Parts: sequence; C-alpha cells; structure tokens
Amino acid sequence: RGVWAVNEKTAWASGTRGTYLKTIDGGATWTAATVPGAEALDFRDVQGVDENTAHLLSIGSGETSRVYKTADGGAHWTLSLQNPDAKGFFDEMAFWDATHGILVGDQVDGQLVVMSTEDGGKTWQRQKMPPALPGEGAFAASGTGITVLGPSEVWIGTGGKDAARVYHSKDGGRTWTVAATPIRADSAAAGIFSLAFSDAMHGVAVGGDYNKANDETGNIAVTADGGATWTKPDGTAPKGFRSAVAYLADRKMWIAAGPSGADVSADGGRNWKQFDTGNYNAISFVSSQAGWAVGARGRIAAWHRE
Repeated sequence: RGVWAVNEKTAWASGTRGTYLKTIDGGATWTAATVPGAEALDFRDVQGVDENTAHLLSIGSGETSRVYKTADGGAHWTLSLQNPDAKGFFDEMAFWDATHGILVGDQVDGQLVVMSTEDGGKTWQRQKMPPALPGEGAFAASGTGITVLGPSEVWIGTGGKDAARVYHSKDGGRTWTVAATPIRADSAAAGIFSLAFSDAMHGVAVGGDYNKANDETGNIAVTADGGATWTKPDGTAPKGFRSAVAYLADRKMWIAAGPSGADVSADGGRNWKQFDTGNYNAISFVSSQAGWAVGARGRIAAWHRE
C-alpha cells in the first residue's frame, strides 16, 4: 500500500498485516518482515530516510493509527506515535528531511488532524487547522495526498461529499490557506488522492472516485500559482481513478497511477497517455532512472525507461 524510493538502490514498501519490505540493491532482492506487535495493522504509508531509517504509518480508528520508526534497517522498531483520540484516524505522512515531518488524519472536532515533528518522530505536536467541511477528510490511499517541498512547504488534498480541496502551508503547518478544486466530490469515496509539485508554483492533483476505477470524470486538476487556484486541464485525462501522481524532474514528466493503470504526461499535466494497465496503489520516483509502483497481492513494479 505504500512505497518510498530513497535513491536508485534503496526503497521501502509497506502493506497489510504489519508488513514492510526493503531493497538495497535496486530491486534485485527484497527482504520482507513484520513489525513486532503490529501484526494486525495496515501500513498505508512508508517514508524512507536511508537504508537504515524509515517511518511506517498504520491506519484505523483510535490507537490502531500509529507511526513506527526504525534506525537500524528494520532490526528494531520504536512506536513513535499512537493516535491519542479515540475518534481519530491517521491517513498519511511526509518528511522534508530526516528530522522534520508532518502527518494528516481525518477530522476530529471540526478540523483535520495535522501533527508535525521536528526531532525525527520522537515527539509530535498537533497544529491548529482551518475549519473542515462536513464529511471532509484525507484518504489513506497512496501516502501522497500530502506532499512537501523545500524546507517548509506542504500541501494536503482532501475529499468527501462536496469537499475536494487543497490545504497549503508555507511554514511547516503553522498557518494554512485552503482552495477549492474541480476534482469530483460527489460521494464520500471521491476527491483528491495524490498531489505532486514540480516547483513551488506548478502542481498536479489526481483522484476521482475509488469505487469507479475506470471513470475519468473529475480525476485531474492543475495549479500554476502554488495551489491558490486549481483548474481542470483542457486536454486528455488519465484513464480512470488515480490514487498516485509523481514528477520526474530530469525528464520534466508526470506519472499517474491507480487500479486501472498508469499514465504519463509531458506537458505539465494537460494531456495524459496510458502506458500500463497494472493495478497500483502507490508510486515513488527518484528520477527517470529509478521508480517503483506497488499494488495488491504483493505486486511491486519497477519503472522501465525506454
């Protein structure tokens, strides 16, 4: 359910039943193991720092939403954070660097739950958020509905009935602005599932309705002003619901993926061409030389550059 490429040799992946995986040889071999005490948990997001250090985020109501950290390649895991709110539900996380990170969970008491760390996950502080819309939440889909850039910028995509918005903070989560998008928001299963930015101004949001894998209605939006405004491109959309999007800087190319396949755009997200029909939940790229996609039943795919 989650994947993070650290560099061309090292990548981490995560899944159900407390599972995590790691490669340190570019995918030639993978090691798979279970976090002790987490055998019943579903790890929807993983953030790798290097071949020794990684964070895993599990989902679920209340205390089953957790963050674990390893600093020795997975030999030992420490419980970094356990959801303190019985009504809470963590969704995904992102890290600017080895010490500064941020996570988002579904709303509690009228606000999305956003927590940040400045010490590599030893401690987490909840941030004050703008009011959420009724039914608005994030999706625990690909780990990339929250994305960061530079030293302190972060964007969060949301969904739900009548709610498909992007929250943006320039100061590490202390203050926020919120913008509406043309991504579909006609059911609790619809909204923004992933965000990626090529720079501080230009970004792509993908999503749709996860119950309608082949429906491309309202599955793409772009911004050219840092997320202040979002528009629907006038070109060819990705071929269905998409849960993940990534930017390949060295090729100036965008990749989107979901259960009905994967697509590529070379014109800033305006036009998309499907190149794969595999069922994928999450993707992560270092460059056009190294990228990974993960999906159901242990599927791991390596990006093949022609």
